[in-house]
Amino acid sequence: MKDHKGSLMLLFTALIWGTAFVAQSKGMDHIGPFTYNALRTLLGGVVLIPVIVVFRRKGLGGNSTAASLGVTLRGGGVCGGVLFIASSFQQMGIASTTAGKAGFVTALYVLIVPIIGLVLGRRPRAALWLCAAVAVVGFYLLCVGRRFHISHGDLLVLAGAFFFAVHIMVIDRYNKLGADGMIMSCIQFLVAGLLMLLCMVIFERPELSSIGDARLSIIYAGVMSCGLAYTLQILGQRRTEPALATMLMSLESVFAAISGWVILHERLSAKELCGCVLVFAAVLAAQLLPEKSEQADK
Repeated sequence: MKDHKGSLMLLFTALIWGTAFVAQSKGMDHIGPFTYNALRTLLGGVVLIPVIVVFRRKGLGGNSTAASLGVTLRGGGVCGGVLFIASSFQQMGIASTTAGKAGFVTALYVLIVPIIGLVLGRRPRAALWLCAAVAVVGFYLLCVGRRFHISHGDLLVLAGAFFFAVHIMVIDRYNKLGADGMIMSCIQFLVAGLLMLLCMVIFERPELSSIGDARLSIIYAGVMSCGLAYTLQILGQRRTEPALATMLMSLESVFAAISGWVILHERLSAKELCGCVLVFAAVLAAQLLPEKSEQADK
């Protein structure tokens, strides 16, 4: 039952993240990317504080030893820094691409994770390279125009996908070191939010009226996408094997495309739709491949 609970957590995470692309896209109609991210990320961190207090009072919290607290603080700081970079690239990219496309491009992090592992000395499965090739073809069909032009927004979202892959690996590392998942999640949001707030002050001059216009989007992204979904990711990854976890989280691309179509009335051309299918097929296949080669190397 433990694995089923983790899988359900990650599936719900993917659903929230997929629909959050719509909220993020609408929010960018009123305020800049750093302002939007700062407000929703800080809100996510603040929302978690009373939740952590309630969990602690009920004895549902994690380890509270000095050693585990140190790991949690370090993990929250590192996760927050990486999340700041990843979210900034993604939010800037969403401003100039569609929510549906952004969801599928972001899903490429599932393939980027094992490639980063290769750099770190972990040999990925041979068939993974075929999956990566299929994903590249899908990315081409989805994002490259007739004149071999990739939009600036697509490239920014792709850069965000790379850092989200790093974020997953960092979470996995500190989970294994015994960090308290909920406290680490709260810390990462406060760290990332403060960094974004600094960038907001430097690069943007938001008006209160504009923030008010984006309030519903900010609340949804802050409470649901940040406060709830990222916490479910940390807790779900603790209960689920990395391969299955990344496969479940990659479903955010499907939820993003569906919600973009239903809510924003976005349309994909036949070429872009084929690209979506190839990207998702590659992502799914990469996680269904046998892991014998990886286990043999350990």
